[in-house]
Amino acid sequence: MGGTKMLAMVYDNRFHALGSARQKSKGAEGAKAGFQRIVETIRAALKDAKIAPSQLAGIGIAVPGPVNPAKGVVVEMPNLGWHNFRLREMLSGVFRCRVSVLNDVDAGTYGEYRFGAGKGGHCVLGVFPGTGIGGGCVYKGDLLQGATRSCMEIGHIRIQPDGPRCGCGGRGCLEALASRLAISAAASAAAYRGSAPTLLKETGTSLKDVRSGALATSIKAGDTAIVALVHDASRWLGIAIGSVVNLLNPDIVVLGGGLVTALPNVFLKGVREACDETVMKSFRKTYKIAVATLGDEATCQGAAAWAMKAGVSG
Repeated sequence: MGGTKMLAMVYDNRFHALGSARQKSKGAEGAKAGFQRIVETIRAALKDAKIAPSQLAGIGIAVPGPVNPAKGVVVEMPNLGWHNFRLREMLSGVFRCRVSVLNDVDAGTYGEYRFGAGKGGHCVLGVFPGTGIGGGCVYKGDLLQGATRSCMEIGHIRIQPDGPRCGCGGRGCLEALASRLAISAAASAAAYRGSAPTLLKETGTSLKDVRSGALATSIKAGDTAIVALVHDASRWLGIAIGSVVNLLNPDIVVLGGGLVTALPNVFLKGVREACDETVMKSFRKTYKIAVATLGDEATCQGAAAWAMKAGVSG
């Protein structure tokens, strides 16, 4: 489940996909309506897989917001109108199986650790820039989580004390400087000023239309103002990642999300340069930065694999 869509996948015990279903998000519809659509999407995926609900060994579900993983509670998804929702209890009541609840970036990071770009890592840091910027960390096979909350909120590391206002209410957070939303807002302004003609032709000045693909098209066409914006954002991201490298010394950093997928070369160059400048000299060349390989399925595969590890099928 993500901020703009739901994807349900059915796997066998070797993680071969048997069926799937998708639904688009309807925005801040509230927890009750959102939960019903989750149930509908799971049922549709089971139907596609020709699997009866009674055959389910367990459910792993990932949501875009902080969770209490021990209790299976969604602490909040403010963009969707959810607060302190007992998702595990509700889902297990419908499907009569055990349920594991994760933050979506934790799930995506775990998926890349098990099956993708982070496979075999000792310490894997996942960073997924999108509308916000989420982080996750797998250390020696386990997700790094707090006692009562999912953690690794790298998007809310303060980079500029007096910087732009963030959606969390703080100022100068990484998210306010380097998320796709932040880049898109600055890009819309550039288009309005006439310094990004290709973007202006593609999207006008509508912020909602300035998505990753439009930014990529603009850069490819030579809109230098957009190249500069993305480069600046990638450097802010690299500084934040470098700070986390100094704390955790991950051997693999996985970058994912639509922005990275659409702009891998421009984005990676800035991130790598800024990260190397930020880390201690003795930490240089101890880690690699890689692009996620699993796409949309990273979150589903990670949630399913974590559910199995956590014993929902035991």
